[in-house]
Amino acid sequence: MAQDVLCEVNNCTYWANGNKCSADSIYVVSHHGKAASSQAETDCKTFEPQG
Repeated sequence: MAQDVLCEVNNCTYWANGNKCSADSIYVVSHHGKAASSQAETDCKTFEPQG
């Protein structure tokens, strides 16, 4: 599991110095509530389809 979660949204409550996320958990979704097949269909820049 990732040790560091990066975040560039510096107006978020959980943003910390060094573009780190200080939230206790992270919630990533796919667009339109369906299975994603590409990064563009998610809000996750590290998305890679299973396969």
